[in-house]
Amino acid sequence: MRIVAVVVTFNRLSLLQRLVGRLSAVSELDRILVIDNASTDGTGAWLAESSAGDPRLEARTLPTNSGGAGGFHDGLAWALESDADLVWLMDDDGLPDPDCLTRLLDYPDLDFWGPVVVDEDDSDRLVFPIRLPGGTRTVRQMGEVRSAATDAKIADVVIPFNGVLVTRDLVERIGLPRAEFFIWGDDVEYLWRAREAGARTATIVDATVRHPSVGDLGSSMMFGRTTYNHSPSDLKHYCMARNNLVNLRRYRGRLHAFAFVAKTLWFYTFTKPDPRRLALSLKAMVAGARGDFTGHRAYLAGGG
Repeated sequence: MRIVAVVVTFNRLSLLQRLVGRLSAVSELDRILVIDNASTDGTGAWLAESSAGDPRLEARTLPTNSGGAGGFHDGLAWALESDADLVWLMDDDGLPDPDCLTRLLDYPDLDFWGPVVVDEDDSDRLVFPIRLPGGTRTVRQMGEVRSAATDAKIADVVIPFNGVLVTRDLVERIGLPRAEFFIWGDDVEYLWRAREAGARTATIVDATVRHPSVGDLGSSMMFGRTTYNHSPSDLKHYCMARNNLVNLRRYRGRLHAFAFVAKTLWFYTFTKPDPRRLALSLKAMVAGARGDFTGHRAYLAGGG
């Protein structure tokens, strides 16, 4: 079994150094492949120096920033070229526990599976809440996760791309992540595509990745009945609105896509009135409906 780790990074050198140090101590890994999204903070030079001293560490610096989606697309392809049987995918800001991979490997009957992702400052709190299958209940605390698990796993749920394992066979069946998404929704699309192909997915509750807090995901709206993914970043919001509409149309149908449009209209009209952001949302959604994945480039200078 040849296991290859793929890390995507962009301008977070200190976090990358922390992660690579941890991965270098994981004996099960055959190679550690780092995709550098044209970082400008010295990442490329550090990777060149570090890979010279570690035969398992290799890096490729892309000519331009292709976002997380482009990074995982290229990194996963590279791993398959390296004859990987299993690929361990992660962003640069996560930190798997030393035994995380070992615990994941205890479940060889899965195709796409991963750990819980907890707040590095509060190990009882999930950074990315888990919606339990078969209903609308979402859990946010480790105690709730353990109660919902069977044999230390929650079937049919996984949080890509935060320390997840994917088999070579599954990638060969469903292809690579959609590079054109840039950021936001590429992970969801890949999960939904995997499920459509009959992939066996799960979250392993005793395998852990620690991650900086991202705050509460989703702003309350409609008198607390639901939430909306509002971001102050125009880049993130543009990609979210465009890619979410594309995903919903493709995998959930036009009714769900229309509901997302209506939700966006409500949020920026009543919950958080913002005509400029509403116009940006509609622009992104029209682009998604037309299959245009170039519009986010206009917001790259603003970061996010």
